[in-house]
Amino acid sequence: MEDNRGVIREFVNDSLVPQSVKLDNFPVYSNRQSIARFMALEKLFEIQLPIKGSIVECGVFQGGGLFTYSHLSAIYEPSNYHRQIIGFDTFEGFPSWTDADEIGVDKVGTFTPEYDTFIELNLAARTFQANQFIESKEKIRLIKGDANITIPKFLDDNPYFICSMLYLDFDVYAPTKTAIEYFLPRMPKGAVIAFDEVHNPNWPGETQALLETIGLSQLELKCFPFDPHVAYAVL
Repeated sequence: MEDNRGVIREFVNDSLVPQSVKLDNFPVYSNRQSIARFMALEKLFEIQLPIKGSIVECGVFQGGGLFTYSHLSAIYEPSNYHRQIIGFDTFEGFPSWTDADEIGVDKVGTFTPEYDTFIELNLAARTFQANQFIESKEKIRLIKGDANITIPKFLDDNPYFICSMLYLDFDVYAPTKTAIEYFLPRMPKGAVIAFDEVHNPNWPGETQALLETIGLSQLELKCFPFDPHVAYAVL
């Protein structure tokens, strides 16, 4: 069944309404899939809200998830400057591809953006910061590079770090496994681990990484009835 998102994109692109008005009235110009995803991320945020620590998003892409969590933190807990939203990504597409992802298919470089998302999102983060309750306390951190390297280095550089939610959206096996292995010991009871492509035939590597680390029997893996992708467990 076609979801007709292209029709909505065409309407948005052809509309003569100023961009600022579109942003202020985003439900008019968005699609149901994007709003459903926003609802799923908001529910995840609420679940982890009472847990100490910061949110880690593995796989930032164009920044929608990262900034959703950042805005929710600013709204729900404006004084909690200890809670940072930290995003790991190459910002240059997939750096590697293994048989665990899909045998015989090499997708290195897939999801390479048409513009420099690292620069764009850093500029957006500065703009976001100017509108915060505590402007001097950085809310968003972007970590660029191969996560198999940057995640261990990040934790070596930040020995105090605790993770209240780990959102796994790398899509592929190797960095997903690295993220689970390194961040799981930093997650207290009640923290949330979430997956974007688990039980997805197009992206088997994420499920394989889960099976080789935590294992399914250790998690009560839940989902939302309105979003087919997001799965999560409370530790």
